[in-house]
Amino acid sequence: MGNRRIFIGDVHGHYDGLMRLLEVIAPDARDQVYFLGDLIDRGPKSAQVVSFVRRQGYVSLLGNHEQMLLEVMPHGKLSYQALQAWLFSGGQTTMQSYGKSDDLLMEHVTWMRSLPTHLDLGDIWLSHAGMHPALSVADHTAQEYCWVRDEFHSMTRPYFPNKLIITGHTITFTLPNVPPGAIAQGQGWLDIDTGAYHPRSGWLTGLDHTHQRVYQVNVQTQESRVLPLAEASVQIDPARVMARRRQPMTLEALTKPV
Repeated sequence: MGNRRIFIGDVHGHYDGLMRLLEVIAPDARDQVYFLGDLIDRGPKSAQVVSFVRRQGYVSLLGNHEQMLLEVMPHGKLSYQALQAWLFSGGQTTMQSYGKSDDLLMEHVTWMRSLPTHLDLGDIWLSHAGMHPALSVADHTAQEYCWVRDEFHSMTRPYFPNKLIITGHTITFTLPNVPPGAIAQGQGWLDIDTGAYHPRSGWLTGLDHTHQRVYQVNVQTQESRVLPLAEASVQIDPARVMARRRQPMTLEALTKPV
């Protein structure tokens, strides 16, 4: 094929699933491959995922899980509060994947510090979580790029008039009326984090935007499929997201993994 722009959603340490996904996509040297962040945590082989992405020279964004790891030692001194937050959010499996390879972990941490929070590809804008509609581009920080959720998904008009925003971060089935494995489509954005690590899904997604094609493998069932983007995506009603934001926060919502 060649000359494709390919975007891969949150891998979360599922190295074997990523290898199967890339077998299905079969990128060549002419293709541009971008990872949307959250290479690490929750899945069993985070170290292998990071090593592979670096070795291949693929571009990756900074995800909130990479950011949480970086905050463990923000200025060369350990933050126990940040460490506990990261371990609780899936960092323990990441530590296990490095074993006793402390030098490799520190090498990867140094690499993560260089990751961009966003990329402007002209007609496409990449950020891990999205954009905050109340802020200009200049006012965005890593906090918004890595963490924003409902404010972004409830936008009633596109943030950019001439750019599509492609994100990961929010598992698509957590949005209104989106079944596990489907792509979520909103006002000027696509979310392709289909929840590879989550027991309700298992789908890891790659998007060939050039040919409007979605590639997926399921890390639980080993199933794979290729679908037209139009068939694989579900349109989001911003009003439904807004209504959810106004509901009182429940204990279940507070403890839901992300």
